[in-house]
Amino acid sequence: VWMLLNCKNGISSWELHRAIGVTQKSAWFMLHRIRLAAQSKTFNKLGGEVEVDETFIGGKARFMHADKREEKIHGRGPEGKAIVAAVLERGGTVRTKVCGTRRKPELQAFVRENVETGSELFSDALKSYDGMENDFVHQVVDHAVQYVDGNIHTNGLENFWSLLKRSLKGTYVSVEPFHLFRYLDEQAYRYNNRNMKDLDRFVFAMRQIVGRRLTYRQLTGKVEATHEG
Repeated sequence: VWMLLNCKNGISSWELHRAIGVTQKSAWFMLHRIRLAAQSKTFNKLGGEVEVDETFIGGKARFMHADKREEKIHGRGPEGKAIVAAVLERGGTVRTKVCGTRRKPELQAFVRENVETGSELFSDALKSYDGMENDFVHQVVDHAVQYVDGNIHTNGLENFWSLLKRSLKGTYVSVEPFHLFRYLDEQAYRYNNRNMKDLDRFVFAMRQIVGRRLTYRQLTGKVEATHEG
């Protein structure tokens, strides 16, 4: 728990297997159970100044073996990649979700589920956010023109995406879409508790372990597992 939640870029199952002398398979299972403990459960919504943005997660074709590239990459751009959306309360916490699409119904439902009505909402010019001004003070920055317009920007989430992708690419290398939400939980936990000391971050996670169970059959898809484990 200490190693995973206090290492800025996480720790791979191979690193943990060498460090504590268990098999790589056991280390992989252990790390996913710790990620379950790191999940944030709260009914409180974000408020004040909130950024919303989305990104694509997926291996770059130039890093893939030719056979794997042919299997996974079809066409150009975001095709074949996972979509992750996030909302960030400036000076506060981030919440993430793996989305099936970038279309208006799914993205707007995610925002309304996590952000208090009447909050200031900052986004890029993606058309899927059109109409949010009915419930929020919605302000848009067009990234085709500029990335910052005074207080209107999504730089906080750009920073979070940078941390997330550094962890996925540098530490975990290959993450299956089936497990992606678990790695998002891990990164969000470290980010949301970034002002804690290492000991406090460790103790907080240990307290959250109680009552949370993840079996190997759930983890490997033999039985259905939800975001709550």
